Amino acid sequence: MYGPDATFLGVPAAELDDPSSYARAAAVVVGAPFDGGTSHRPGARFGPQAIRLTDYLPHDGSRPHLSLGVDPLVELGVVDVGDVEMLSGETERSLDKLADAVERIARSGALPVVLGGDHTIALPDVTGVARHVGWGKVSVVHFDAHADTGDTQFGSLYGHGTPMRRLIESGATRGDRFLQIGLRGYWPEPETLQWMAEQGMRSFEMAEVVGRGLDACLTEALQIATDGCDGVFLSVDVDVVDPGLAPGTGTPEPGGLSSRQLLDAVRRIAMEVSIVGVDVVEVSPPYDHADVTAYLANRVVLEVLSGVAWRRRASAGGGAPRRPDAPLLEGRSSAASG
Repeated sequence: MYGPDATFLGVPAAELDDPSSYARAAAVVVGAPFDGGTSHRPGARFGPQAIRLTDYLPHDGSRPHLSLGVDPLVELGVVDVGDVEMLSGETERSLDKLADAVERIARSGALPVVLGGDHTIALPDVTGVARHVGWGKVSVVHFDAHADTGDTQFGSLYGHGTPMRRLIESGATRGDRFLQIGLRGYWPEPETLQWMAEQGMRSFEMAEVVGRGLDACLTEALQIATDGCDGVFLSVDVDVVDPGLAPGTGTPEPGGLSSRQLLDAVRRIAMEVSIVGVDVVEVSPPYDHADVTAYLANRVVLEVLSGVAWRRRASAGGGAPRRPDAPLLEGRSSAASG
């Protein structure tokens, strides 16, 4: 909707209304350029284009992963169907259109990869996947500084502070299979926290992440997420990262994860569990500096896709794929190469 007609890193274009154009794709990128749900700084409507375009490498539809030895864009046959038309003044209509688009992609057998947009879009994203996988059969792993479980936002049921409550209330996902990582700051208020506890939600606040370690928190989160559900939806708000490393976002909260931690975490999740949908949200280019937030979001998408490709190759029983901690050059130590 905003800017040149471009695909994610040069992958082939496809048409949402032509299922044959993505029939062989294992992952389909779709843009959700919506920031009508922001409560502070707008601009996330420009996020999809920034995530697609921000890279210093050729936009040739190929990205061999240095550590995993996979090329996710090629191996998954990734295509990009462009943006869903989402007008800020027509919130419910826009969200309905996005839910329909995500459902169509999921029913094709492909992984929907949604580029946001503010976090309001998590409501149609997870809803669209749940319509295919099964109501209450999709767990959610949610990286964010904020819980997004408010009852209303400025009197509206829809906004980037409310989608997680709407999802649980609708039954699309279960509260006790909703895992949040990286929460911090001064919201929500006690009443909302009480509601979250009543739903059985599990939130790993930054204090716990620092105290226990991110890996331990992820291990617990994935054990819960895979208990009684058929797939995991991964929802990543870039403000989970400290704003010193990701300033281009609408509601920055100091004291978050590092970029390295987030990339390692989403790759691990994609390698270990069945991902049935993913969105990356809240990139606001007008507040970015040197495109660092857009670069991070671009790499979050690539790390997730690389983890999915690695898992598919491992499951297929072919040659054992490389682990991310394996030596890059077999038989050569870092001392010898130095």
